[in-house]
Amino acid sequence: MSSADSFLTLQEIVAAARRNLAPGPWNYLVGATETETTMRRNRQALDSIAFRPRVLNNVSKVDTHSTFLGKKVRLPVMLAPVGGMESFAKGAAADAAKGAAQFGIPQMLSSVCQPGLEATAAAADTLRVFQLYVRGDDAWVDDWVRRAKANGFTAFCMTVDSAHYSRRERDLAGRFAKPWRPVDGAGMEFQAALSWDQVRRYKSKYDLPLILKGIATVEDAEIAVSEGVEVIYVSNHGGRQLDHGLGSTAVLPEVLKAVNGRAEVWVDGGYMRGSDIV
Repeated sequence: MSSADSFLTLQEIVAAARRNLAPGPWNYLVGATETETTMRRNRQALDSIAFRPRVLNNVSKVDTHSTFLGKKVRLPVMLAPVGGMESFAKGAAADAAKGAAQFGIPQMLSSVCQPGLEATAAAADTLRVFQLYVRGDDAWVDDWVRRAKANGFTAFCMTVDSAHYSRRERDLAGRFAKPWRPVDGAGMEFQAALSWDQVRRYKSKYDLPLILKGIATVEDAEIAVSEGVEVIYVSNHGGRQLDHGLGSTAVLPEVLKAVNGRAEVWVDGGYMRGSDIV
């Protein structure tokens, strides 16, 4: 079988990943927190939506292009940030950057993913944004912003739903220690202390568009817009942080209504196919 024909379905990709990964990385990849209810609700929220197909429209020419922070992209899709990708593939974020560039979609790089900000930016010429877990003081954050701007990242993202590391019981049961997680929890107190004050400080100091990833309520979306945040990223961390949350797609309509075009709104959680995006 040629490489072009190696994977014809999503199921084949999943099966190959399962064969190639050790139990620890595999369970980290597919798992969520505690009972994994939020993760299942992400999918349930999508599955509860049904099409009302109309016919006899000329669809011989279909244009799937969209815009991303004002720039044209091939699809309304972005490679979301994934920590520790080096546990799944040797090239990690650099290979993801090459794939994004080849396919004409953006990449969001996680601050806890190798080979790091500079090397990932150098790997491919693609539209890219940077996502930060705050593990230091204001000067520490400023350094990340400086490096992101210097390396052509077009926006800066703060993850705001990870004040404390979640209880991921698949990892605990498998005794899987994530290599990228500080053993002594160093710096976690800065993420726990993250507040709207840091958002205001960023907006007063930088013109690089700001994304808040982890918005899960209309109330927080409204505050973010009032503070001038350019992108509201509706996400529950794939169900990997707070158990018993709503599916992100269930929250999406009220957030869109509240934002009312004053900021871009992005979403993740359970999306697997083109039909999910539609």
